[in-house]
Amino acid sequence: MLSVQFIKENIEQVKESLSKRNFANDHLIKQIIETDDQRKSFKSQLDDLLSKSNRISKEIGMLFKSGQIDKANEMKADTATMKEQSAVLKTQLGDIEVALEQLLLQMPNCAHPSVPVGKSDEDNEVFKPCPTALPELSEGSLPHWELAQKYDLIDFELGAKITGAGFPVYKGEGAMLQRALINFFLDEARQAGYIEYMVPHLVNADSARGTGQLPDKDGQMYYMERDDLYLIPTAEVPLTNIYRDVLLQESSLPIKLMGYTPCFRREAGSYGAHVRGLNRLHQFDKVEIVQVRKPDESYDALQEMCDHVESLLVKLGLPYRILRLCGGDLSFASALTFDFETYSAAQKRWLEVSSVSNFETFQANRLKLRYKDIDKRNKTLHTLNGSALALPRILATILENNQTEKGIFIPDVLQKYMGKEVIS
Repeated sequence: MLSVQFIKENIEQVKESLSKRNFANDHLIKQIIETDDQRKSFKSQLDDLLSKSNRISKEIGMLFKSGQIDKANEMKADTATMKEQSAVLKTQLGDIEVALEQLLLQMPNCAHPSVPVGKSDEDNEVFKPCPTALPELSEGSLPHWELAQKYDLIDFELGAKITGAGFPVYKGEGAMLQRALINFFLDEARQAGYIEYMVPHLVNADSARGTGQLPDKDGQMYYMERDDLYLIPTAEVPLTNIYRDVLLQESSLPIKLMGYTPCFRREAGSYGAHVRGLNRLHQFDKVEIVQVRKPDESYDALQEMCDHVESLLVKLGLPYRILRLCGGDLSFASALTFDFETYSAAQKRWLEVSSVSNFETFQANRLKLRYKDIDKRNKTLHTLNGSALALPRILATILENNQTEKGIFIPDVLQKYMGKEVIS
């Protein structure tokens, strides 16, 4: 959430950023400023009234001590009226503060200056092209959904029977490969200094609001109405909310967290090969990394996180490229995002497998996450997160790119987890 002070002090920058995001809503900025001015006016009136009431109360005490009972009682009646007026002002001020917060929750984050202009994912910038030649498969090679059936790795029909489309059942060596990837990703993150957490898969509305899922992505999350809880779309939500309403000491920074969770998303896909099999799911597994950093360190941390994700793809031997998202494709909460894609040789298309983002102070303002510096001053932190990695499309690419007449070869780094070199 952008602070009112930041909006007021950087109106042109905010407008330019919203324009880059294709979020043309100058009226919202005007409403925020007018509502905050109204808030300040009511706060000033309330402070003056309370100050006057306190001053009169002291005078009343002195009058009683000096025996001026009638005058004291007369002034006491005045303070009773002031208390009633104060109560009304407090209620009005509370209503204005709620209205102001609701307006601020509608405002997306400011895009970093390096974010390219664009309306959709077609306008994203290729930040780093694939450093290797794209693989070519022999004639008759299969897409992963046919390989999964051929080697009895994943049962999409069984998942549809148990739950519905988008909920596959992994079995046998398919389940083993899934678990091997999870363990590999967790071990790599641990070696990079991240502390592992096992977090709840359901969160309350305060947590979803703290990381920016609410109100922006309300319809995209699975909601448990009876318990007023949400299934997590990513481990970012519970991991980051560990520090909601927390004042950290500077000595505890930087903070590096990781966690493996299933992820649940209601987003519906259209029909066609681009959403078949593992290409788009309602439930999938992911290892997430999160950092909490001081503002002057956060973009170095973003580079560090991108380097970590890139190293995973290199070790898996997968062709990849890195995109810098344009304003129109940037998420509501992000200031700058890099997407990683792997190349599916069987489908002859790029598949997104990770997003790494810096939210700057946007989430920290919502979370009320601060740190106390060496001079005992409270300062706002920056939060970052990244997929390291999301499993479905990684698994799909491994199956497709590594298929041979002898079977599917397992990447070297996964063989110790699988206990074998090939799925045949």
